Amino acid sequence: MTAIDEGARLATEADIDALAALADRGSTEMSSLRGGSVWSRLEARPEPLLAGLTEDLRSDEVCLIVGTIDGAVVGYGAARLVALHDGALLGRVEDIYVMPEARGVGVGEAMMDVLLGWAQGRGCVGVDSLALPGDRETKNFFETHGMVARSIIVHRALPGAAGTEASAGSGPARQARGDP
Repeated sequence: MTAIDEGARLATEADIDALAALADRGSTEMSSLRGGSVWSRLEARPEPLLAGLTEDLRSDEVCLIVGTIDGAVVGYGAARLVALHDGALLGRVEDIYVMPEARGVGVGEAMMDVLLGWAQGRGCVGVDSLALPGDRETKNFFETHGMVARSIIVHRALPGAAGTEASAGSGPARQARGDP
């Protein structure tokens, strides 16, 4: 049996096309989850992906990384510094994605370790990220890194609103059960 060499490293200009492809795959995957319709229009990395990733790669306020298996890029992550009202810094993991066929071998863990280390090295008081409702795999992943819910965002889609879960069958019956 051959050992798998998984890891994470800072992204470079040479990784930009791979990062954009991974960001697109990740966004497509997240958009299909419960809560993904609004997430894709509010929190997702905005288009054009290539321009935004290039800007982030050059920013001192962002840590952009890739996850690898045997040197091949199979994931990416991004954390951004956010200034709190009292002047302290918070690290916000905005992107973390590993291709489905490369999950479960430690790539995501290696990426989170790099992002958490970067935030700690920048003096952040904490690190936040987002998991969509019902995405137990992502929630469990974050919990293995000591992350717990500190806030819950609630939402109600209004009937007839274009592009919302309400217009796609999440109407009153789902809301009565408490499903977002």
